[in-house]
Amino acid sequence: MAPKFDKDYVIKTVEERGIRFIRFWFTDVLGQMKSFAISDTELELAFEEGMGFDGSSIDGYTRIEESDMIAIPDPSTFRILPWRPEQGGVASMFCSVQLPDGTPFSGDPRNALRRNLDKAAAMGLTMYVGPELEFFYFEDEESTVPLDNGGYFDLTPLDVASDLRRETVLTLEKLGVTVEYSHHEVAPSQHEIDLRYAEAGEMADIVMTYRLAVKEIAYANGVYATFMPKPIAGENGNGMHVHQSLFNKDGNAFFDANDPEGYNLSELGKSYIAGLLKYAPEFCAVTNQFVNSYKRLVPGYEAPVYVSWARRNRSAMVRVPMYKPGKENATRVELRSPDPAANPYLAFAVMLGAGLKGIEDGLKLMPEASNNIFDMSETELADADIKTLPGNLGLAIELFETSDLMKEILGSHIHEYFVRAKKAEWTEYSTYVSQWELDRYLAIL
Repeated sequence: MAPKFDKDYVIKTVEERGIRFIRFWFTDVLGQMKSFAISDTELELAFEEGMGFDGSSIDGYTRIEESDMIAIPDPSTFRILPWRPEQGGVASMFCSVQLPDGTPFSGDPRNALRRNLDKAAAMGLTMYVGPELEFFYFEDEESTVPLDNGGYFDLTPLDVASDLRRETVLTLEKLGVTVEYSHHEVAPSQHEIDLRYAEAGEMADIVMTYRLAVKEIAYANGVYATFMPKPIAGENGNGMHVHQSLFNKDGNAFFDANDPEGYNLSELGKSYIAGLLKYAPEFCAVTNQFVNSYKRLVPGYEAPVYVSWARRNRSAMVRVPMYKPGKENATRVELRSPDPAANPYLAFAVMLGAGLKGIEDGLKLMPEASNNIFDMSETELADADIKTLPGNLGLAIELFETSDLMKEILGSHIHEYFVRAKKAEWTEYSTYVSQWELDRYLAIL
């Protein structure tokens, strides 16, 4: 877990290491990293007052007549960027965004997550997450030419990107990010680096750092890395399986050795899972936010589309890894539907909010899915009361727009902007005439 720094440490380190520029990082509503740099001479003032910027230029922030925003740096996120020159070095800090009167800005995704984490804290709970982010290496950003034809866990000579992964892991470690695993994934030129679990607010910052580091190292080596959910037709897409758990003062709140059903799950844990299952169709627009996301969410490519849970069965949307004796703190839930192009702040917020709603309402957990759901017929799915995630962004945004819970979790500002932006994306896509349509219809119709 990354060390915690305070502002005195940051100021001292900047001076001792000759850091000349500090980049202030934050995200827009859709999760794109935004940044501006201050000089080392402005650092103390930035800690005291924050730094102003024009919010009207950031997607989902505010109108031009209400554009003044203040970025408040978080010293605990201070990192020296290892891909920048050591001489006259560059560091970074994540920021929360405030209005000029000091009020947290309702359009800041980081603030939205913090608000839900505060709600959990008021219930005596802390959320921990450990995401697994997949990505592809391609020769450049204009094609999908792979670097290798390797498969799951393959090593050299097929896995020619081993050195890229190694350099990325070492870079992440320099940034204070703990990596648990790295390996080749199922599709050609597809890779995964798994992060050690951390508190959800900290992990959202780490995910943004991770995505940037993967791209920076790829760029420095003359290739391109992408987290696009489904860049290659006929191959597995990129997922972001999110392992998550709640802890209280006594430890892991999901664990119960006396579970009468033999799952080693507490009633709180079961209700949390039930909340995820109930509201997954409503939050799918957030965890899978692009038109392309739904090219991944189809049967046959290991991406879960059926709203179900299981322990061993990886065709289920939610998996509860089997309990190992003496590993009570490792009891967790794995949500397998999200993709790595999601805004991590909003994605973690809707997962937590859905789970907490399940706890508040005392939802009961549906029976475990024991069969391979991908092989079940529509009749069998209906008999088992297994529903599906929305099949495209248009359907997903309809469910999201009418969800009172999503509006409560994210706040009306983010909810309304997200709906507006995604409707525009879906409309643009729906009216686009693709090469597939021309090839299929032009000569015969």
